[in-house]
Amino acid sequence: MGQLVSDVTKVLDYKESKKSAENQRQQILAQMAADEATKTNLIKKALSAQRAKYGASGNTGSGLSESAVLKRLREETAKPYDEKYQENIEKIKKLKVKKPNILKTWLSNIDKIAG
Repeated sequence: MGQLVSDVTKVLDYKESKKSAENQRQQILAQMAADEATKTNLIKKALSAQRAKYGASGNTGSGLSESAVLKRLREETAKPYDEKYQENIEKIKKLKVKKPNILKTWLSNIDKIAG
């Protein structure tokens, strides 16, 4: 009887752990979406400011150095968000919950159950 209670407890714990992991996964995904929106807005603001600076100095939009500066600015602004994105992907990968195998447990304890 004790084995049956133990197995039922494992299944219930698994379901609770699975629900908790799914909630954490959803929170991480929501944070990733918010970070992506923040990153996009930040890049747009930085690029707009840089373009305004170039426009005020009399540069036209055809200069090669301007595009290089804007590319560098975009990469620098996005870098912390890209690193955080990779960290969140790793967190999601680690949220796996191991499903209990009741049959294996029973077979390994068959002597105790039959005994």
